[in-house]
Amino acid sequence: MKAFAIPDYYRSSIITPVKAFRQKQDNLKRDFKPTLLDFGPVRFWLARHFGFCYGVENAVEIAYRAIEENPHKRLFLLSQMIHNPDVNADLQSRGVRFILDTEGKQLIPWSQLTADDVVIISAYGTTLETERQLASIGVDLKRYDTTCPFVVKVWNKSAQLGQKSYTVVVHGKPLHEETRAIVSHSQERAPTVIIKDMAQAKRLALYITGAGSASQFLVEFDGQYSVGFDPERDLQRIGVVNQTTMLASETQGIADYLKQVLIDHYGLEHPSQFEQHFANTRDTLCYATNDNQDAVHTLLTYQADLAIVTGGYNSMNTAHLVELCQQKLPTYYINSAQQILSDSLIQHFDLHTREEKITPDFLPAHQQPITVLLTCGSSCPDSVVEGALLKIISFFPHAHRVDQVMKTFYGGVLVDDSGS
Repeated sequence: MKAFAIPDYYRSSIITPVKAFRQKQDNLKRDFKPTLLDFGPVRFWLARHFGFCYGVENAVEIAYRAIEENPHKRLFLLSQMIHNPDVNADLQSRGVRFILDTEGKQLIPWSQLTADDVVIISAYGTTLETERQLASIGVDLKRYDTTCPFVVKVWNKSAQLGQKSYTVVVHGKPLHEETRAIVSHSQERAPTVIIKDMAQAKRLALYITGAGSASQFLVEFDGQYSVGFDPERDLQRIGVVNQTTMLASETQGIADYLKQVLIDHYGLEHPSQFEQHFANTRDTLCYATNDNQDAVHTLLTYQADLAIVTGGYNSMNTAHLVELCQQKLPTYYINSAQQILSDSLIQHFDLHTREEKITPDFLPAHQQPITVLLTCGSSCPDSVVEGALLKIISFFPHAHRVDQVMKTFYGGVLVDDSGS
């Protein structure tokens, strides 16, 4: 796999070597067992896969190259490079400005841009409307385009569905940059509708079967369908794609559910008939999202007291890892080690209220060893994970030194199956 040139301060002297060592031992990614780093009174199970993925490292490399190559030009990002506050703050400190916020609201008017400005397209891609706007100004769109190849894969899959007269059903968050870009590209070739979750999939089924009227659909799914969408006409043949960072099991569940609705509605009796109404699309989640989620599923088979998940609070793929962990044990979603206030207080993000809150006694009192599951989203630097790990270790004065633990790690003590 290509090695990207990203700033050293995003890497870690602990986390990055562990990941590289595991990768070397398991190049085909068949071993999803976590890594054990045992510091004595506290120990950590590190997920097998987490952190910067191919698409993120590619985006970070291109963004910093743009800064280096254009010292005397104005630099802009269409929106946040990735959903990580550390990376975005560092880019802003180097003079990069955001044109749009994460929901598409204009922060800098197009009229203020010139053909001489450098505009970086974020890893989520952008809409065709925005591309046309920038092209009309004379901005070079291709020079610093960091769009993730897995996002482009979804665009291509949507185009293929349109060519075969299917309607594209996008499983995603309607206001997310990536979903907006998917819909923009998709609706050029096919009628397109967004569904947020299984609950909306079940509502969509009412219109597939004719139990709901077209006028009701237009109100209920307002802002989630392409111009001219006709539910009576456009829901007879569908294919499901997804925002690449959605929960894999939910996307698959939605696709299976809608397929069965169509089979029942049209009385399809043989698999050869299914594609008359439902496209046999393969999952369009990116490999990193799949690997990170699979690694967490395995991680959760190991006994632990709590889980720490690091990442930006607007990172969808990170939020899904938090959801998985919360099903099993106390889970704390933080964006940096600064949220670990003390050995008894942690400030973390609540997915339900969408606000930070402070929880006391997050580390079990009068118990040793304490076992922590540790992972992060695909837009989180290794250095942030290291910061959380070192902060927790600092609460244990008799913990083993990092160099001792790393020596044990390289000696082959990677996992302890007795922990599962």
